[in-house]
Amino acid sequence: MKAGLFKEVEFYQVRKATENACGDAFLSHRDRESGRVISVLSDGLGSGMKACILASMTAKMALKFAQSELDMIRSAEIMMDVLPICAVRKIGYATYTVVDCRDNRTIRVIEQGNPRFICIRNGKVIDLPCEELGSRHQDYRTLRLTVYEPRPEDRLIFFSDGVTEAGMGTSFYKLGWRRSGVVGFVQHLLAGKPDISARDLVRRIVCEALNKEPGRRAGDDTTCAAVYMRKPRRTLVLSGPPYAAARDQEFARLVETFDGRKIICGGTSAEIIARELSRPLRTPLLRGQSPFPPVSLMEGVDLVTEGILTLTEVQRILESGNLPMESNAATQLVELLRESDVIEFVVGTRINDAHQDPSLPVDLEIRRNLLKRIKQVLEENYLKEVNIRYI
Repeated sequence: MKAGLFKEVEFYQVRKATENACGDAFLSHRDRESGRVISVLSDGLGSGMKACILASMTAKMALKFAQSELDMIRSAEIMMDVLPICAVRKIGYATYTVVDCRDNRTIRVIEQGNPRFICIRNGKVIDLPCEELGSRHQDYRTLRLTVYEPRPEDRLIFFSDGVTEAGMGTSFYKLGWRRSGVVGFVQHLLAGKPDISARDLVRRIVCEALNKEPGRRAGDDTTCAAVYMRKPRRTLVLSGPPYAAARDQEFARLVETFDGRKIICGGTSAEIIARELSRPLRTPLLRGQSPFPPVSLMEGVDLVTEGILTLTEVQRILESGNLPMESNAATQLVELLRESDVIEFVVGTRINDAHQDPSLPVDLEIRRNLLKRIKQVLEENYLKEVNIRYI
């Protein structure tokens, strides 16, 4: 795979309709130094809290093993030994899929019990050879190890059996949706929208699986994950005016020269850029009961918002993982950040008199701390590449 490509990793899941906890678990880790990305999907035995605990334990163990330098096959054998067969149901306590994007040339996939993953290239499923390894206990379990060289625009999709068995027993899907049904749906989806993000893709797959279920009520825990290898989607976020007014023009020029989406957070920042680039800044009248100032409009900029209040809400939403249904400046900014891969924050260090305490530059410190926390949650929870520089 060519250098500079980004690995977008996303998942989406719904729990079994009759349970309060999801029995599937998904974990992912990106190494900031090497760019290595490891993702694990585990399906616990049964459903509910017991399955949730089993899946979570398995996913954490698989992630730790994958991060170690121990041979992948040996790691998988140890996991099969640790996760014995249920004495009552005679099936494994948990199944799992490990996707290890170790570098820009190799992806390794280990599967034990989960449906076979799908690799889409140029709109077609490619059949990848795999090595099979049986359990040393001579039981039914089999490991599949696949190693291949990815290419730009490849998509790797993996899921729990809640996806492939959706609708099982109904008149239209007596044997469930099956892997072939998922393949057909994905190919049709990509034909109409070839650049669909991994985030939208996994959501669409799970929602389509629910459409197969009576009353759209999930008959099992249903999880889908995807890795999308592509050119990174870049976003620039400007927040706060430069320390020296002499750098205002340099600050504004970033909007003209940056190749990607542009966001401005802060009224003073927006006014500087509008003045230096001779672009009108239009702010509509505030309507409704939203606590946030309205979104402004400027040519060549994707989003213009107020600063501190909006960033505080963005931090809260990102940390909670729950995006409110209401559309406002904060939710729009969160959506743009979630759709981005590489995010660059340029933070001005001029003290804002409107927010300054007589003795402390409160606005500046609040802004710095907010953006540090946003950077941390974007990197750790959403696997984004984030940089902050001050001006």
